[in-house]
This record gives sequence, C-alpha cells and structure tokens, in this order.
Amino acid sequence: MSARTYLLAAGAFAVGTSAYVVSGVLPAVSSELGVSLTAAGQLATAFALAYAVGAPLIATLAGRWDRRTLLLVALVAAAVGNGLSAVATTYPLLIVGRIIAAIGAAAYTPAATLVATALLPPAQRARAVAIVFGGLTLALAIGVPAGDLLGSSIGYGGVFAAVAVVSALVAAAVPICLPRMAAPPAVPLRERFAVAADRRVLTVLAMTVVGVLAAMVVFIYVTPLLNATAGIHGATIALLLVVYGVGAMVGNTWGGRAADRFGTVPTLYAVLAGIAVTVVTLSLTAGTLVGAAVTLVLWGVFSWAFNPPLQSLLLELAPTGGLVLSLNASAIYLGTALAGVVGGVVIDMGGLLVLPLVGGGLVLVVIALLLTLQVGRTRVAEAEKVSVPACAGLATAE
Repeated sequence: MSARTYLLAAGAFAVGTSAYVVSGVLPAVSSELGVSLTAAGQLATAFALAYAVGAPLIATLAGRWDRRTLLLVALVAAAVGNGLSAVATTYPLLIVGRIIAAIGAAAYTPAATLVATALLPPAQRARAVAIVFGGLTLALAIGVPAGDLLGSSIGYGGVFAAVAVVSALVAAAVPICLPRMAAPPAVPLRERFAVAADRRVLTVLAMTVVGVLAAMVVFIYVTPLLNATAGIHGATIALLLVVYGVGAMVGNTWGGRAADRFGTVPTLYAVLAGIAVTVVTLSLTAGTLVGAAVTLVLWGVFSWAFNPPLQSLLLELAPTGGLVLSLNASAIYLGTALAGVVGGVVIDMGGLLVLPLVGGGLVLVVIALLLTLQVGRTRVAEAEKVSVPACAGLATAE
C-alpha cells in the first residue's frame, strides 16, 4: 500500500486522538481547572457538536477547494485548536480550542477518505479506506490510553500539545507527499439534506444518534467509572483503555464481514444485544481488574461493530450513498455531543453507577427503531409481491 495512504491514516490518527482523548484527561481537566467531572465532560460535547454541524457546512463551503489544500488547512486547524487547548487556563478558552479542533477534524476525515480512494485503482480502494479509518481506531486504542496515562504527569495541556505537534507534523508532510487533486462536483447543502425526507433513512439516522449516545454516555466517563467500580487508577486504566481499543479494532472489522455474510439486519440485532448485555452489567462485571478487562474488550467489539452494518443498511436504502453517509457522520457526532450532556445530568441526579443502566436502556430504543424499520420494509416487500402479478396479467392481456 502506498506511503501516501499511511500519511492520510496518520492524519486520521491525529484528528481522532483529538476527538477521543478527552475521555482520558477528564480527571486532569477537572483538577487543574477546578471544575466538576460533568463540566469537563462537556468538552466532548462541544467537540462533537461542532463536528456534527461543521461537517456538511464545510463540505459545501470548501467544495471547490483542491483536496490537498483542504487537507492542509484541516490539519492546521486541528493543530491550532489543540495548541489553544494546551495553553488554555480557563474553561471557556478550552471550549473554544475544542471547537476549532473539531472544525479541522470535520474537514479532514471526508477529504482524506476521498483522496485515499482517488490515489489507487478500484481493486485497492476499499483497503485504502480501511487503512485511513484504521487511524481513527488506532487513536482510540493508543491515543486515549496515552492521554489518561500522561494526563496525571504532564497535565491536560501537555496532552493537547502533543496532539497539536502530531497534527502539525502531518500537515507539513501533506504538500510534500500528496499531489494536487481537483475537487469533486459541488453538491448544494439543500441537496445534502434532501435525502432525509425518506422516513426509512430518518429512522436509521435516529438509530445512529441513539446508538452512539448509548455507548458514549458511558465511555466519556469510563475513567471515573472504573475508579468507582474497581478502584482502578493511573497506568492500569490506561492499559484497560488499550484493551477496549483492541476490541474496537476487532469489532470494526468483524461488523463489516458479518454484515456481508449474514445480512445487515441480523448483524445489527446481534451487535445490539451484545452492547446491551456488556453495558448493563458493566458496574457488576468491572468490579475486578480481570472482569473490567473482559468487559471492556467485549464492549469495544460490539460497540465498534455497530457502524459498518448500519452504513451498509443506509446504502441499501439510499442510492445517493455519499450524501447519506455524510449525514450519518454528523449523526455520529450529534450522538456524542448529547452523551456529554445526558451523562452529566445522570451523574448529577443518580451518580456514576447509573450510567450503564441508562446506556442499556438507550440500546433498547435502538432495537425498537430497528424493529419498526424492519416491519415497514416487510410491508413494502409484501405489497410489491401482490402488485407485480397483477401488472403482469394486465400486460399479458394487452
């Protein structure tokens, strides 16, 4: 595989770490700024909300930009945002830094995917996309644990500074290693959202929002949760987050393969059942180090196996796949944004140990939405079976 593809993956690692690292530095932010854990959790909300809103807007406003230029600007924005986060000594300034970093991430990921597919022949494009998105998964497996491990020694400022440096280094390599690439045909913002008029697409997008909310409402606060359930701190939590990340990488691959072999809907039911069981029992099974490790790896597998079959389902429903997948990306970050808010409310009202129960309840909502979608599709299919013979008979008579 071309070194340029791995450069794109390195950029995905940088912006992915920027997105996920907040989970690892929550205690450091809370301690250094003197804010509550719930307030620190809103950093993830600010990042995710800015990404959700920014992704379709940037895709439209920068639609005519050369792709290499867009990648460079996106990585510079990510570096600036993380650099500002590193030197922020007040909570509002830290929020601003997270928003700027999110705008960079929202611009980078879709552009990197497009460039990766354009640089290689069709037979290698799927693998190229997998490598680019592997950078995001690697960010979860390595970036977040590193943030947790380093946050106690160099503070959240040092962690964000490290992310800024990585972003800047990749940005410096972009104009050297990547060719100029013309932009694809521009797509108006109105057209991007027109696909949402399909109720089935709306249902799947709702599944994305609620499904991500179910996972992230717990994951954002996983460090203090493990402190509370098993008394785990420091390097041990970092190691457990690596375990979760390994599970995420396995789940990301398994989810796509299972959907191809068994179908999207059966795979989604299996994945959702796995998420529900692992999340609901988290407070009980994570009471020991071994229990926490087993639970986190299974949770990572099931949680990250959710998106591949869901995206396949969207492509089955909508012929304009690129547009609907862009909306799905926004839905993912909208779910993450809501998770910070909902998690904070739950902690304030019921405490940390209630979070897994809330996450499990939200998974049941996703299952209900999938049932609704499946019933609707079955009715349409049955109606088509009834109408086709009648039309064939009329054609024969004529």
